[in-house]
Amino acid sequence: MPFHARHPGNAFGESVGTTATATVIIADDHPLLRVALRLNIERIEPSAQVIEVDSLAALKSSLPKHPDTRLVLLDLMMPDVEGLSALQYLRHEWPELRVAVVSGMEERSWVRSAEALGAVAFIPKATPVEQTQQILAKVMSGGGWWPPPDTLPPPPPDSIDARIDRLSPQELRILLYIKDGRLNKQIADELAIRESTVKTHITALLRKLDLRSRTQAAVLAQRLLAGN
Repeated sequence: MPFHARHPGNAFGESVGTTATATVIIADDHPLLRVALRLNIERIEPSAQVIEVDSLAALKSSLPKHPDTRLVLLDLMMPDVEGLSALQYLRHEWPELRVAVVSGMEERSWVRSAEALGAVAFIPKATPVEQTQQILAKVMSGGGWWPPPDTLPPPPPDSIDARIDRLSPQELRILLYIKDGRLNKQIADELAIRESTVKTHITALLRKLDLRSRTQAAVLAQRLLAGN
């Protein structure tokens, strides 16, 4: 799954040569949260155009209509979304678009997987209002933000979360590529590392996950992305 640009734009998702007001899309099925996020955004950047959608289908429809989109605030648990699949879709189809996850799911595996998939931030919905505004200001100015590890609840023993938590960031990226059916050579090219290094990482991640094959690893990664 090479992250080649499929929709033209610059690093903020803005069309080249466009001077229109930047757009922020809020994708969440909870109206009250959308209103709260909108108010925060309008305080930070009064000129921003804020679009609200309540499903992945609506988000897919909105993006081509708003080529100046700078940022998407993405909920992972909308009715037509399975876990991290929406983020994976956006990173594949709109690789230059900045995506910040806003989620009630605070498991470490979700946070780390979102980062591995290319999100620029992960904002728990339980974050206090003032801190949320500070985080959004940082993200909208081109920065990123991730919850400090010691603020995340520890995963239950023997859970998928606990197993995923054993992986290094690079091993987690490789696990997600395995799920997509990528060959070692393809993974090496994507990550700009040697194929032998990929093999070493795969051996390590299978051991850490208590798995015997790539197929088992792909199934586990699929369950993770689906939120199971």
